[in-house]
Amino acid sequence: MRDFSMSDREFMEKIDAVADMIWMAGRVVVFTGAGVSTESGIPDFRSPGGLWDRFDPDDFTIGKFLRSAQTRRKQWRILIAGGALAEAQPNRAHLAVAELEKIGKLNCVITQNIDNLHQKAGNAPEKVYELHGNMRWLKCLSCGDRVSVPEMFRETALQEMDGFPFCAKCQGLMKPDVIFFGEALPEKTLRDATWQARNCDLLLVIGSSLVVYPAAYMPMYAKDAGARLVIINRDETPYDSEADVLLQGSAGEIMSRILDAVKHRTGFKPG
Repeated sequence: MRDFSMSDREFMEKIDAVADMIWMAGRVVVFTGAGVSTESGIPDFRSPGGLWDRFDPDDFTIGKFLRSAQTRRKQWRILIAGGALAEAQPNRAHLAVAELEKIGKLNCVITQNIDNLHQKAGNAPEKVYELHGNMRWLKCLSCGDRVSVPEMFRETALQEMDGFPFCAKCQGLMKPDVIFFGEALPEKTLRDATWQARNCDLLLVIGSSLVVYPAAYMPMYAKDAGARLVIINRDETPYDSEADVLLQGSAGEIMSRILDAVKHRTGFKPG
């Protein structure tokens, strides 16, 4: 739900202002965080009841992954074998972002999320910059081969993996293709995402607390280059004072309203 301290009139004025910005902008970039995925039932890490309340963050460090088979088995159960990410479906926020691309009003998505839901919603994979990786994939630390988790399950029964899979080609250690604590962000993805932020006319932040760096630098890259900044989040962020428009509430509700207003301006008629 949206922030009810805001009047309906003020809320709709902000929605219209954002729709105008999107309509007028030549290059629109969306930056998303965990607040988008939570509306699909995926728990975030830091909020009360999130993953860090139930699991030790040290189990998600690259050092412990490499040296402890017990840790690898635990991660496999938590992150992949539990099926939460595979079963999650895009929500209204994901669908609205994908629809902006469909009607030609989105240049790309930069995301901190690892759940593949932007692609599932319909965004072109080449237009989604995943700063923290994608849990749908495993990568061999020896030969670099990548395999999707569904493909791994098709080829090997879970009980045959001894708690965690190894590479079929070289028997090297398979790691979820996401960024663990102690790892650097993927260099090319970060470089390309930074270029997109520095060359956009409008950056929409959706569902990010903007406290995880270097990803959280994206809004400042955009502002420093003269772009407009919109922040949509349930809670306050360190960059709220920099936003041209700030909307607090449900990402799904707010993005659905914004999409409707943009479509009204474009004269879009559903097929």
